[in-house]
Amino acid sequence: MIQRRRPGAARERVLAAALELFARHGVHGTSLQMIADEIGVTKAAVYHQFRSKDDIVRAVIAPALDRLAEVTAAAERRRGRAARAEVVLAGIVDLVVEHRHLTAVLQSDPAIMGMLRATPEMRAVEQRVFDLLTGPDPAPETVVATVMVSGGLMSAATGLLLDDFDDDALRRHLLAGAHRLLRLRPPADR
Repeated sequence: MIQRRRPGAARERVLAAALELFARHGVHGTSLQMIADEIGVTKAAVYHQFRSKDDIVRAVIAPALDRLAEVTAAAERRRGRAARAEVVLAGIVDLVVEHRHLTAVLQSDPAIMGMLRATPEMRAVEQRVFDLLTGPDPAPETVVATVMVSGGLMSAATGLLLDDFDDDALRRHLLAGAHRLLRLRPPADR
């Protein structure tokens, strides 16, 4: 009996190998041939799934960006800064914790950061998240705290000192720290 892979399995293998190689070598240090070698296929097989390395990079980060847009939209449906900030903050923490490996690549690779910053949709989501966390007409200390929380959440995913934290503990501590910095009262159920 011939065992067939599910549709899209080849594409997922390319993306998983690419993410691993991006983490080790950066986007610029990873070639399509390296990706092909990593999964034991020809470079043509990789080209069959993706037209370019940029397409692979976009596909690697797309699920996280889509989820960030969903979290942002859900937060915008809430009333009041605290409720909006809580939804977006919890969503971002969940995203960072769930995708530690991807977050580390995003944080450390200038090529990916440049690609993200060149995308108008990403800049728009980034501004929406900032506005949700700060509220209208934020005081300077709120702006600084929000920038610190944003950078801290990204860095926490890559911090070697946090590698031993399980996901639930890391999530709990990240949320508690962010609440303190943003001067938000944590929800009663946490």
